[in-house]
Amino acid sequence: MSAPLRNTAYTLQLHHRGELMTPLAQGGLWWEARRTLIVSDLHFEKGSSFARRGQLLPPYDTSVTLKVVEALVDEFAPDCVVSLGDSFHDPAAEARLSPAERLRIRALTARTDWVWVEGNHDPDPPAHLGGRGAKTFRLGDCVFRHEPTGETGEISGHLHPVARVAGRGRAMRRKCFITDGHRLIMPSMGAYTGGLNILDDAVTRHFADGWIAFAAGEKQVHMIDRKLLAQDHPASANGRRWRL
Repeated sequence: MSAPLRNTAYTLQLHHRGELMTPLAQGGLWWEARRTLIVSDLHFEKGSSFARRGQLLPPYDTSVTLKVVEALVDEFAPDCVVSLGDSFHDPAAEARLSPAERLRIRALTARTDWVWVEGNHDPDPPAHLGGRGAKTFRLGDCVFRHEPTGETGEISGHLHPVARVAGRGRAMRRKCFITDGHRLIMPSMGAYTGGLNILDDAVTRHFADGWIAFAAGEKQVHMIDRKLLAQDHPASANGRRWRL
């Protein structure tokens, strides 16, 4: 069995319903006690969806996102992977995958117990790519679903939370995890996904009794001092909301 927490990049852990979990800079969450890797909002084939509408982007987002997931599966060797919905950007995304990308997805789902939680973009994940679909998935005291409801024990995605952190004359936007110890919202992992500021009411209303945010850096995750958080400028915030 691997011992990933010996890596100094994984020294920060969070408590969720009495369980220790490790937020990862790539945007995943590692639950060592259950050998479970959680990822969210992969949005495979978002680039090709934009291209169909005339917004031409380099068509490599699926490959880039797969590379991140493959590296995490290689490193942690999980018994289970839970993908928290919007794994595919739209119901036709699977048809736009290249043959090589289909093989890569099948290789991943063959290595572990893979759970595709249904999202608003992909209510019916394609069965022939392996794994199993679920509207919600429960493991221990945790419930995994795409859109947050505020249920105790919930780990969800959908909102693509990001933090705008001010400091030394400039501000950085980073993907982040937000939690109150009883419910947690994951960042998106998709290469072309935008994000919603965690100070937005759409995020904070799920944490009536307060919350803690953990921002993903280049190699490590950092707990954020809430005094350093800033709202997005209105123009940039409006431009990001529609990407969810």
